Amino acid sequence: MRVRVEGESMAPALRPGDWLVVRRRARIRPGDVVVARLPGDPGTMIVKRAAWADGDGWWLESDNQRAPGRRDSWDFGAVPASQVLGRVLFRYWPPGRGRLRRAGR
Repeated sequence: MRVRVEGESMAPALRPGDWLVVRRRARIRPGDVVVARLPGDPGTMIVKRAAWADGDGWWLESDNQRAPGRRDSWDFGAVPASQVLGRVLFRYWPPGRGRLRRAGR
């Protein structure tokens, strides 16, 4: 699946206009960047970092907590695993921006 980034919530790792390749139903580990359905608005997808899993699902966080319009698990709680669509494998556009890394690496 291909996804286009909008907004600044994942800066500096991801910027508006970046295009990502996402592997659906991939195994998720803490630190991975994932795509999920926005709770309360399942027609909208969000790109966030998987912080941890608990009994209710995945806690998803923005890298840039000060971004305007930022929405993540601090606003809506854990996202059910069934609503996490996949793990971001790599950014393919724009070229030359470098590799996307897991948190802590």
